[in-house]
Amino acid sequence: MTTSSAIRSLMSRWTVVVPLLAVAALVLSWERSLPGFAVALVALCLAGAVLAAVHHAEVVAYRVGEPFGSLVLAVAVTVIEVALIVTLMVDGGAKSATLARDTVFAAVMITCNGILGLCLLVGALRSRIAVFNPEGTGAALATVATLATLTLVLPTFTTSRPGRQFSSAQLGFAAVASLILYGLFVAVQTVRHRDYFLPVTQEGEVREEESRAPLPSRRGAGLSLALLLVALVAVVGDAKAVSPTIESGVESAGLPQAVVGVVIALLVLLPETLAAVRAARRERVQTSLNLALGSAIASIGLTIPAIALATVWLSGPLVLGLDATHMVLLALTVVVGALTVAPGRATLLQGGVHLGIFTAFVFLAISP
Repeated sequence: MTTSSAIRSLMSRWTVVVPLLAVAALVLSWERSLPGFAVALVALCLAGAVLAAVHHAEVVAYRVGEPFGSLVLAVAVTVIEVALIVTLMVDGGAKSATLARDTVFAAVMITCNGILGLCLLVGALRSRIAVFNPEGTGAALATVATLATLTLVLPTFTTSRPGRQFSSAQLGFAAVASLILYGLFVAVQTVRHRDYFLPVTQEGEVREEESRAPLPSRRGAGLSLALLLVALVAVVGDAKAVSPTIESGVESAGLPQAVVGVVIALLVLLPETLAAVRAARRERVQTSLNLALGSAIASIGLTIPAIALATVWLSGPLVLGLDATHMVLLALTVVVGALTVAPGRATLLQGGVHLGIFTAFVFLAISP
């Protein structure tokens, strides 16, 4: 292969081209007032950079193996989520005090109802009954419920600070507890009880491992690591460029500020959604549920500590406590999720019920 053909082959890969385009958009838009079409282009580059960043994180994770691979992917996704949240909080002032809460809660609703329900629906349509391991899935759901309660429900009832806020000591405790629970879950999932999280057949037996693709070369993994860093820089910068337009658009449309958090969560979780649906179509529903619930655990277990650390530099308040409507939706999600997970088998009905809860969440976010 000639040098020119090698370059053309390299540039034909969108995961290489998009981060570079996103950085170019960052340079051209930095500290400038952008017209509408320019904002749309930067937003498109931002979305592409998110997808490219997750792709390169997956390459690096596959190269280093478990359990460190899961940490690489989770940290990359968390960096994207935290970058978007902090950027909008810095520019939004006091009105963005609930942005972290809205984004994390939206991630829980999307993963535990939207992605989970869609994957159960796809799996049931494929095989009449979607089969998974209740031990591993139940443990993941219990971790999500505990993390969500510690970080999103308790601030509503604590009395040290008014307005559904944690005191500094309480926020520190919640951050450390979240990190410990996340680390414990990763250890159980990837090392100590890995068999609980493997796909199973219709008879409940562990499926044979699919033929694994060859490991990326050290050079290829190094290139992905470099492009991952480039994509993350582009995400942070492009988010800052489009954040004023996003907030003004939400305000002019008369929508609640919580819609911004839903948009961020949908953007960050798009790659996991696509991967989970692909796994469900291959009759590997357990893999889909691992992705869905694992994303929820990472979203809380890593994002809350990162936001807690960022409050050292952020001057505004940090409101984490959920209101009554969201607590009802969270309680309904946990109860229905437990009833879905317990048998280890699900039909179209369970998938439809979870999608119904997700639809209710989206509708109430737009029309509270």
